[in-house]
Amino acid sequence: MNEFVELFQYTFFRNALVAAVLTSVLAGVVGSYIVAKRSVFISGGITHASFGGMGLAYFLGWSPFLGAAVFAILSALGIEWSSKKAGLREDSSIAILWSLGMAIGILFVFLTPGYTPNLMGFLFGDILTVQINDLYLLGIVSILTVGITAAFYKPILSIAFDSEFAKVSGLPVNVFNYLSSVVVAIAIVLSIKVMGIILVLSLFTIPAATANLFTKSLYRMMIGGIIVSLIGSISGLLLAYFFDLPSGATIIITLTLLYAFIKLVRVFK
Repeated sequence: MNEFVELFQYTFFRNALVAAVLTSVLAGVVGSYIVAKRSVFISGGITHASFGGMGLAYFLGWSPFLGAAVFAILSALGIEWSSKKAGLREDSSIAILWSLGMAIGILFVFLTPGYTPNLMGFLFGDILTVQINDLYLLGIVSILTVGITAAFYKPILSIAFDSEFAKVSGLPVNVFNYLSSVVVAIAIVLSIKVMGIILVLSLFTIPAATANLFTKSLYRMMIGGIIVSLIGSISGLLLAYFFDLPSGATIIITLTLLYAFIKLVRVFK
């Protein structure tokens, strides 16, 4: 118990704990929308395409997460535009941008003169390395995400479950699709620092899928997703610290076990 209390003396642990809370909010809100809209594959394409921005930013000497944000937003808008306006199938568009982004990232990391950056941090993340500036960004985006969702909840709900009916009802579906794509892209990029490119999509999927076992309501799914993500993230963070394990992987395994346990309980209830 004393060892647990002493953890809060360390700045890196306090930062990690706050990051876990903020990313849980994003995972619950954004992840529930992704799951309800069945756009997990789109989010995966955005996530992996952002690596191209990281590689290019490293080559130019810029912040890798700024590059990732630009590429993620452009990819999100590109997928939306190409599937609606250019006549390209959505899955084809996602696959092209997914592989192109990864290829660009690898190429520019290779071309970067001098020290080659450690890709493990980008691919798998490390919540224990989160800095105060990262928390400010996470906090701002979390507040904006919750605010936008609350302000436009009814149209978001309609579009998530039946976009064709929403369009017939006169809602500006395309505008909301572009807006939601940008929000998803930014939320994912900011969470890469915590979970990495490989694992971040799981953080946005598993909590919402777990909450979906209990409810079909989008609002309740968001609240449930936040709670599940908090439980899994904090438990995983503590396990990673005490057993000297990779934080991102431990959090995802914890969330997966939590989902599996609840699913089994409901099946055999």
